[in-house]
This record gives sequence, structure tokens and C-alpha cells, in this order.
Amino acid sequence: MDKQGRRLSLMEGIAAGFLFGTAAIFIRMLDSVDAMAIVFWRLLIASALLLIALSITRRRFSMNLRWDNLKHFLILGGLLGLHFVLFVSAVRETTILNATVLVNTTPIFSLIISVTIYRIKPHRIAVLGVVLSLIGTCTITVGGVQGGGAANLTGDVKATLAALAEGFYLNYGRERRKKLHILPTMLLIYLVATLSVVIAGSLVGANLTDGLSGNTILPILGLGVLPTALAHTLFFSSLSHLKSFETAAMALLEPVSATLLGIVLFAETPTVVIALGAMVTLIGVFVVAMEKKQDDD
Repeated sequence: MDKQGRRLSLMEGIAAGFLFGTAAIFIRMLDSVDAMAIVFWRLLIASALLLIALSITRRRFSMNLRWDNLKHFLILGGLLGLHFVLFVSAVRETTILNATVLVNTTPIFSLIISVTIYRIKPHRIAVLGVVLSLIGTCTITVGGVQGGGAANLTGDVKATLAALAEGFYLNYGRERRKKLHILPTMLLIYLVATLSVVIAGSLVGANLTDGLSGNTILPILGLGVLPTALAHTLFFSSLSHLKSFETAAMALLEPVSATLLGIVLFAETPTVVIALGAMVTLIGVFVVAMEKKQDDD
């Protein structure tokens, strides 16, 4: 059993979870930009950054560009693009509370898919950790609601489907991650996801430059670099030694990170409910991280 590899994957997942929290900060600055445009540019910037990284490291694509791998990139890129589009659209169509809670059901979907389709038997400790993290995340979300419009069934459905898409993405990607190098793999996934957004945008008549201005350049760059190119690459990389629902649980650190950034950047003092939710989330993630250790003992 590769304890060192699992430890590295846990560090990648935790880092990704905290970096995901920056997304809310940047999206808050992009109210004037079309939702489809936000997804397109964050993916395009992430693709460019990974291309630069590959050029610097001189990593070859030949190990990933075999015909038998192309279908995997099409599926993974399509699922990732679908997840992003559904979630950003959901944020625009329903309450922040509904969108955040529903999209954070990904660990549950991932766990169900792992058990029913991939026949993976989760340890009860891991399940407990996932449940605790979900409870903590929902508590943070409920405690942080400050108005935000009326709920909309269409937006709620989109947020739920975004969670489902990510659940399939993580489960399908787990076996691929074990066989392929992370940088060229993620570049191809981002490129396919970008293409899928372009196709979806053309079908719905979206303008991928709508709302862009000089004031949106830095937030768009930040969104493409931190929660996408860095965080999501680490997120997918953690699948090398984590089960899909364990990786999904690491992403539940996002609201904890967003809360901390709110304190630092916007002087937002968290309520007792939010602080309690953050504590429960961290405990849940810690339990998931300790699951393998329990098995070893």
C-alpha cells in the first residue's frame, strides 16, 4: 500500500479545496460577464497556462495521444465543461443557497456511482467523513445566506445535474489518472471542455465576449489560474491514490476557504453558525484523510 502516494494525494486534494474558495471571490467581481463567457475564458486561460508549463518542462504528448485514449479525453472534457456550465448557470438562475448546497452533493453522487457502477466498497469511516463534511458545508451555506433572489426550479435542477456530472467525471477519471501523466492529461481535458463550451454557446446564442472590459481582466485571469489551472489540476491529480468520493470530499473545503478569504479581503466576520459549519467540515475532511490509516492499523 503506497502510504506516501496517498499522503501526497491528500495534500493535493486539500490544496485544491482551499484554492477552489477563490472562485467565489473572482465570480463576485464578474457580475457583468455572461455565464457562458466566464466558463469559456476560465478554461481557455487554464489551457494556456498548462501549455506553457508543458513547454517549460518539455513533457511530450505522445504518451497520452494514442487513439485508445482519445475517447477518454472526449468524455472527461465533455463532463467537465458540462459541470462548469451547469453550475455557473445555476448560480444565475436560483439562490446562492440552493446552488451551493445542491452542487456540494457531489460526494454523495460520487459515492453512489462508486458503489453501484464500479463496485468499490467504501469503509464506514470514509462514509462518516463524507457525511460530516456535507453537514458542515450545508451549515456554512445556510449561515452565510444574505438574501439573493428567489429560488427557481430550473436553476436547482442545473445545480443538481452539475453535481451529478462531476460525480461521473471523478469516477471515470480515476482509472485514467492512474495511467496517464497529469499535465498533458489535464491540458487535453481543458481543451475538450473549452470546445464543448464553444459548441454549447453557439447552440444557445451566447456571446463569449459579452460583458468583458478592462475591469474584468484581472478577475478572469485569477479565475483561470487559481481555482481552475492550479486547483482543478491538483483535484484531478489526487485521484491517483484517492477514491472518487474522497477527492470530492476535499472540495468541500471550498466554503471554508471562501469564508477565510471573506474575512481577510472583505472584513466579513463569520457568524457562530458559519464557524461551527467550518469546524464540522474540517473534522469530516480529517476523518476521510484518516480512513486509510485506520485500515492499515
